[in-house]
Amino acid sequence: MKPGRVESGETLTRPGELIARWVDADPEIPADVAAVVRAALDPAAAPAESGDGSAEFGLSGIFLSAIRVRGFRGIGPETTLELPAGPGLTLVTGRNGSGKSSFAEAAELALTGGNRRWDGRSAAWREGWRNLHRSGPVRIELELRTDGTEPALTLAREWTAGDPLPGGVWTQRRGAGPEHMFSGLDWAAPLDLYRPFLSYSELGALVDGKPSELFDALHQLLGLDELITAHERIRLRRLDMERAARAARRERQTLLAELAGVCDPRAARAGALLREPAPDLAALDGLLADTAAGPEPAALRALLALELPTAERIVALADRISAADAAVTASISPESAADLRVLELLRTAYAHVDAHTRSADDPSESIAGGEYRPPPLAPSRDPATTRPGAAAEAEERAVDCRCPVCGRGTLDGQWRSDTATAIAGLTERTADLVRARDRLARVLSELRALTGELPAAPAPAAEPSGLDTTALRETWVQWARLPDTAELRGLPDRLRTVHDRLSAELGYAQQCAGKELDRLEQAWAPFAPRLRSWLDLTRTVAAHTSELHTARSAEEWLKAATARVRDERMAPLAGTARWVWQSLRQQSSVELGAIHLQGNANTARRVQLEVTVDEVDGAALGVMSQGELHALGLALFLPRATVAASPFRFVVIDDPVQAMDPAKVDGLARVLAAVAWERQVVVFTHDDRLAEAVRRMQIDARIVEVQRRERSVVEVRLSSDPVHRYLDDARALLRTPQLPRTIADELVATCCRSAVEAASLARAKRVLLAEGMDHREVQRRIDTAQSTRAMVTLAVLGPGRRIEDLNKQLAKEGRWAVDVVRDATAGAHVPIARDLADLIADTERFVEWLAR
Repeated sequence: MKPGRVESGETLTRPGELIARWVDADPEIPADVAAVVRAALDPAAAPAESGDGSAEFGLSGIFLSAIRVRGFRGIGPETTLELPAGPGLTLVTGRNGSGKSSFAEAAELALTGGNRRWDGRSAAWREGWRNLHRSGPVRIELELRTDGTEPALTLAREWTAGDPLPGGVWTQRRGAGPEHMFSGLDWAAPLDLYRPFLSYSELGALVDGKPSELFDALHQLLGLDELITAHERIRLRRLDMERAARAARRERQTLLAELAGVCDPRAARAGALLREPAPDLAALDGLLADTAAGPEPAALRALLALELPTAERIVALADRISAADAAVTASISPESAADLRVLELLRTAYAHVDAHTRSADDPSESIAGGEYRPPPLAPSRDPATTRPGAAAEAEERAVDCRCPVCGRGTLDGQWRSDTATAIAGLTERTADLVRARDRLARVLSELRALTGELPAAPAPAAEPSGLDTTALRETWVQWARLPDTAELRGLPDRLRTVHDRLSAELGYAQQCAGKELDRLEQAWAPFAPRLRSWLDLTRTVAAHTSELHTARSAEEWLKAATARVRDERMAPLAGTARWVWQSLRQQSSVELGAIHLQGNANTARRVQLEVTVDEVDGAALGVMSQGELHALGLALFLPRATVAASPFRFVVIDDPVQAMDPAKVDGLARVLAAVAWERQVVVFTHDDRLAEAVRRMQIDARIVEVQRRERSVVEVRLSSDPVHRYLDDARALLRTPQLPRTIADELVATCCRSAVEAASLARAKRVLLAEGMDHREVQRRIDTAQSTRAMVTLAVLGPGRRIEDLNKQLAKEGRWAVDVVRDATAGAHVPIARDLADLIADTERFVEWLAR
């Protein structure tokens, strides 16, 4: 499953659209993986333009027109550096401290709000930004020309006396219109992406700075943010699912280790479930849902739920038993007991006769098939006395029956009448005893109900482990048997005693049970929510297993696709960088090959440079000179700053020549000239070698010289070549009437000699380099020419020739050539008998001859 190749023209397509086409065209990519990639790309939310930032910025074709500075750094009174607003090369030269770098820093500050040269410097360096010779407001202006109907754009920043560098007022103005506040945020993205400024301090940092910084700059330039964002969406989702799976595994192992040390049947059960290769989640769910939580905690809770009657209730009941028993004792006597027995006997006999009579009247009401009705228990309920004449009616209805006891006597109507009378009398005599016995029966019934409120005593096998309830069970049995006591005497005392003992033993047992239950709960309670959380997490992980596999595959596919797009888009930039390096390297033995971006936003990021030293692969950066490192830095900067999508059509480079040998200076001149065909290239340098190389190679360039006079007065003027500048100075001295004649003669002759030396130096370099001599050897030859005649000899005759042979060669051109070299050399030290105007004219003729 591989991403497709980038075909011709596809590098201009939005990366998201390109990847979407690859997904559709790849027959090997599974449908679920393709769906994840498409969702991560989210084409509906993607920007319509490529990620170069130019469409959102709204400006293009930006050139520099002028840099105007007042009171900033080395510039006091207001000074303007005019620049041709179009493609071309401009060299801004001047010695150190002349104020030229102040223009470069001002341009960068006006456009970006900061200065890379100051980054990492001490506070004293950053605080010295105000010019010491000018008080009042500080102002910098940057005049730009852009594409569009209103090309003129001025950015300005002004600080009052108390404003810090980050403060001040930042404005912009279109043409002659009013000023508006400048929003640096609008320019931040394109400036970060296509930064057109490069200072000397940044040259080395491009190569030996943080590896990730150059990676980020180039990676952003390739416009791959959309793919990186899509990859990040998948990666974060994949990491979430992997973290959940790891968390579930770690928590499972932790729970197993901790549950092993818990003395609880639930913990043992949970540990056994977790030790299974594939834990039974349903069983674990049931364990957590079990409110009884096993037999032992259930027995403990049942024990804790037991509640005895209160002591007050027991005392009251005991007192009532005592009172009822005392009433029975007071009411009973041998006679009353006999009466009560006779009464019961007569009632039974009367009921027998009554039943016999009813069965005679209605056979269905037989003893076998009907209800047995006992005799009346009170006179008012006696059938014979319920109403007047009832007895007579009963006698008339009565049916005689044989005595069931003796079998001989007859229980007739008379017997019934006499028996009813006897029952009434006995009932009246035994009424107190019956009432006392009824009260005692009710009290005993209440006792039975009271003791029945507790369940049966637990069997020994049902006891919680570690809890001895033997004494409790014995007392519990005694309590349950209290209502069955036949001897009522002493029952109240036994009731109170058993209750007290049962309360004490039950209280102790409940106290022990509470502690044991607390122990079990304290041991188990922390695990229940953790097991529940682990259970939920494990089910979530199981549900996302397929999604995790899909996310991994989608991430790998998109990573490979992104790398391919990145390499294809990096190829033109790498090609430009190699061309720049090849032009700058000259005699360097370091070869620059392919350039790769390694890593991504979540790993170590760096730019891999394939470099060789003397055709041997290796870590060339460690053996490269400072000049070579700076040249390599330029090779990496220029492709980024000059990419076609950049809205900035200019680059500003400050002091790129330092540490470069002459050969690399020539290469730099060629590179800058090539870039200047389509870009505005502004180079600030204090090294005359670049200007000399431009003149020598006849490169079309505008050379500006910056001079700083007293009190930070800075002047900007077009610079001619040194030869004509010396001749112009000689003519100016000759026209100065205030200058004494002797001094004027000496100074004019000195200028003529300097012009001859400069022309000889230029000819010697041009000829020797054209003949193939190494730059270093050319410089060595020039350094050995210690006098004017020696320099002229090197330029005219070439290396290795004697100075004595110079006049003979010059004489071939005419005596004037011999005389001008002699007089210009001598006149700088002693008076000469020659018209100085003629000397200037012959010197100009001589340098023109050398130039041919």
